[in-house]
Amino acid sequence: MRAVHVPEPGGPDALVVADLPAPAPAPGEVLIDVVASAVNRADVLQRQGFYDPPAGATRVLGLECSGRVAALGEGVEGLEVGQEVCALLSGGGYAEQVAVPAGQVAPVPEGIDLVTAGGLMEVFCTVWSNVFMTAGLREGETLLVHGGSSGIGTCAIQVASALGARVAVTAGTPEKLEACRELGADVLVNYREQDFVEVLTEADARPDVVLDNMGAKYLDRNVRVLATGGRLVVIGMQGGTKAELDLGRLLAKRASVTATSLRARPAEEKATIVAETVEHVWPLLESGAVRPVVHTTIDLEDVQEAHRVLEESSHVGKVLLRVR
Repeated sequence: MRAVHVPEPGGPDALVVADLPAPAPAPGEVLIDVVASAVNRADVLQRQGFYDPPAGATRVLGLECSGRVAALGEGVEGLEVGQEVCALLSGGGYAEQVAVPAGQVAPVPEGIDLVTAGGLMEVFCTVWSNVFMTAGLREGETLLVHGGSSGIGTCAIQVASALGARVAVTAGTPEKLEACRELGADVLVNYREQDFVEVLTEADARPDVVLDNMGAKYLDRNVRVLATGGRLVVIGMQGGTKAELDLGRLLAKRASVTATSLRARPAEEKATIVAETVEHVWPLLESGAVRPVVHTTIDLEDVQEAHRVLEESSHVGKVLLRVR
C-alpha cells in the first residue's frame, strides 16, 4: 500500500511516499480503506524527530482519517464492512489502509462528506476531552482559545459557543480574527499588537477556561488572566517547555493547571473520549450548529506541500490529505 513515512527527520522534503506492508486487523480492531486524513502539528513534530509515536504504534504519520470499513477483527461488533467511518489514530492515517481499535472508530456524521470527515476526529476529540471533560466548561462561562484560527481553534469556538459559553480568541492577523468572529468568537485579540491579559481584563472577559497551545511562553499570562476558579489546560508547547509558575497567584485564584496529550492515552480512554464526542458533538454537526472548517485539500502524493502550508500558518481551519 502507499503510505508516508520519514526515513530521516527533517523538513517537508523528509516526507516520503512509498509502498509499505499493509496492516491486518488484530482482534478488536477495524481495517479501514482510507479516503482522507489531515495534517496536525503533531505530524510536523514527528517529521522533525521531536515526537515519536507511542510504543507499538506505526511510524506512518497521521492521527485521524476517514474511509470505509474493509475488514473487522475478531470480536468487533456494531460496525459493518463498507460502512463510512472516521477514526482517531495513534498513527497511520497517511496511508491507503490503517488498522485501529474499534472503540476509536465512529460513523461519519450525517451531512458531512467523507473527505471532510478525515479532519474531524483529532480536533473534536481534543476539544471535547480538554475543554469539557477535563476543564468542565459550563454554559455562561468564558473560554479563551489561543490560536483561534487553527483546526482546534475553529472547532473550540463553535462548540463552546453552541453550548452557551462566551468565547475569546487570540490570532495573528485581522483576517484570521474576522474568521473567528464569523464562527462565534465574542472577544478578539491580535497577539502581534495587543496583550491578551489587558484586553480581556478591560472587556470584563477573564476566562474560566483557557485552551493553550503555546506552553511556556504564555504560562504566566494565562495564570494572570484566569478568573477565580479558572482552569488552564495546556495541549501544546509551541512556545517552549519550561517556565516559572507563580503558585501564590494560582492559590489566590483557586485555579488549576492541567497538561494533557491525546495520542499516548490507552485505547480504553480514547474509546471513552470518542463515545462522548459522538454523543455530544455529532448532533451539533448534523444540525449545522457546528461546521468543519477546511482550508485546503491536497493529494497524498503532495504531502510535502501540505506540511509547508501548515508551517506557513496562513491557514484557517484544517489542511486535509486526500488518498486517491
